[in-house]
Amino acid sequence: MIQYSFSIADLEYFLLILTRVSCFIFAAPFFSMQNTPRRVRVAISVFTSILLYQTLTPAAAVEYHTLLGYTTIVLKEAATGLLIGFSTSICTSIVSLAGAIADMEVGLSMVQAVDPTTKQQTTITGGYYQYVVMLMLVASGMYRYLLGALADTFTLIPVNGAVFRSDKLLEAMLEFLADYFIIGFRIILPIFCVILMLNAILGILAKVSPQMNMFAIGMQIKIVVGLSVLFFTTSMLAGVADFVFQKMKDTMVSFLGGMM
Repeated sequence: MIQYSFSIADLEYFLLILTRVSCFIFAAPFFSMQNTPRRVRVAISVFTSILLYQTLTPAAAVEYHTLLGYTTIVLKEAATGLLIGFSTSICTSIVSLAGAIADMEVGLSMVQAVDPTTKQQTTITGGYYQYVVMLMLVASGMYRYLLGALADTFTLIPVNGAVFRSDKLLEAMLEFLADYFIIGFRIILPIFCVILMLNAILGILAKVSPQMNMFAIGMQIKIVVGLSVLFFTTSMLAGVADFVFQKMKDTMVSFLGGMM
């Protein structure tokens, strides 16, 4: 006969695991997409928490003396899950930056669309890069790595064991911001170089033939050349996804170092 009985301490421990997992699911990339049903995210959080609860062995019972003490522990676990999920989610904004710069160079920066995954305004190329990276995340199994890394955090940072070090967290954030612009510019470097050479050629032609309206001609040429370069560099998007995924891993490790 299956025994369904459990103690209050076991329930408290499970709820703390569920708090960290659910906060991570609602902040991590792919899982936090707006077009992912909330019931699906809740189901993933609950079933993942059940599997982790069956695997993890608490070193000691969660110690608290008042309701306020347990609330503090819940908030600490929620902050831990949100920071881990946030450390991976901010890396997907790199491709949005690259797309915004590419559209500014091509002349499509005024073309804005609503991204259904985030409900925010985004450029055409930025949305294109965003969807490609999400597709690569699913195809490469990166989502499994994220769930595996979440499970490993319970070994590195046990329940009620997080210690938030503001100096290390700030250092991790500054390190990400430095790489944020570097990786973003590396992604759109082919488009940037081609448009730069095209601007130089148009400037020379404007001096050689002043009677030609280079402003009107240059807009169409930039769009055609920019879209052509974007088409021919499609094969490089796998490398772009590798850059972003590697940055996800490094940023997650840096944020975990600030909570240990």
